Amino acid sequence: MIISDRDLKKLLKEGRIKVEPIDLEKQIMPVGVDLRLGNDFRLFKTGVDSHIDPSKTNMEATTELIKIEDGKNFILHPGEFILGVTKEYIQLPDDIAARIDGRSSLGRLGIIVHSTAGHIDPSFSGKLTLEITNIGKLPVSIYPGMKFCSLIFEQVSSPVEKPYKGKYCGSTGPMTSKIKEEFN
Repeated sequence: MIISDRDLKKLLKEGRIKVEPIDLEKQIMPVGVDLRLGNDFRLFKTGVDSHIDPSKTNMEATTELIKIEDGKNFILHPGEFILGVTKEYIQLPDDIAARIDGRSSLGRLGIIVHSTAGHIDPSFSGKLTLEITNIGKLPVSIYPGMKFCSLIFEQVSSPVEKPYKGKYCGSTGPMTSKIKEEFN
């Protein structure tokens, strides 16, 4: 069941769900929270390697971390794929999951907020890495601090037996793929 704004405010005040920092008046929506774009981005370096091999490639080495100051823009070109991060730190209990949903206002400009990883497991904590692509025909400016995606919370039927303590827990910036660890 999707959690309503009324119940979400209660869960936030009780500290069962954490979204920090948050402006309750501006960010709470009828069935979720609008999250803002953070200042850190990972850009993929081209021309360094011929391809990405998930079993071998050091993903940190194939990307460059850049920081954009508040008030400055990042221009996302057509076909470009970058990793971003939310300004907000999220913490979920063991009986609530969440999912990232793109904002229609950005979708109408051709901006996709997540490629496939839209689900956040119960017990996750950290900033969310955003998989951002411009599928439009024109470059689009994006700005740290702008409302960028929504987080929709769902009550799980019972607390999970195996709370998420995975490789992306505790993230504070845009994290590259750690799929290589699955091959070891």
